[in-house]
Amino acid sequence: MTPLRLTVGYVPGVTPAKWARTWAQRHPEVRLELPAVDAADAVDALRSGAVDVALLRPSGDSSGVALIPLYEETTVVVVPTDHLLTADDTVTAADLDGEPVLLPLDDVVGWAALPGVLVDHRPETVGDAIELVAAGVGVLVVPQSLARLHHRKDLTYRPIADAPSCPVALAVPAGEQSALVAEFIGIVRGRKPSSSRGQAEATPKRTAREKTLAKQAARAAAGKVARPPGPTKRGRR
Repeated sequence: MTPLRLTVGYVPGVTPAKWARTWAQRHPEVRLELPAVDAADAVDALRSGAVDVALLRPSGDSSGVALIPLYEETTVVVVPTDHLLTADDTVTAADLDGEPVLLPLDDVVGWAALPGVLVDHRPETVGDAIELVAAGVGVLVVPQSLARLHHRKDLTYRPIADAPSCPVALAVPAGEQSALVAEFIGIVRGRKPSSSRGQAEATPKRTAREKTLAKQAARAAAGKVARPPGPTKRGRR
């Protein structure tokens, strides 16, 4: 018999650990697999069935999938530690005017237009862009979790106060969901075990007659009920 399992893909910077712990507590009989997926491939992995659900940052074409918003990430700019932008704790989009901005091919910001001057060369990944920032080629605008993920001593980051935030969502196949996918959705949304979908329905309330019969049966089993009286004899005239 094939063991039950649920495959949850997640993009870099998004951490499924807390939901995985809750799943393990509630459904130890169902193995939870957590493969990391590239941001650019997350939706395709879901469409192809390589993963059952995906934790991702929505961008581009999302046809064929349903997106459940989870939270918003702060947008930051990654710069060398000796860069002028590190003078303040936060920066604005206007502060990036004239700055060479790197735009990776797996970009996850999804802005209509980035501030600054885009660098002609587009690195393949955020990791590649981080290396170019360290080399002084340009600066990088990313969600805060990615800046933390790629932390290194020669780089730092500053929140962009007036920048759009970066949404994170749970993506599932469009249409009717399987019981396991529906259960994972409930966990991510914070649904309590007693209210999780897929749980057995509550026992219907018994009618008054059913309650009476149940009490009589319990008393009879305990020897507290005498045998029913026979038919009453009619007296002689």
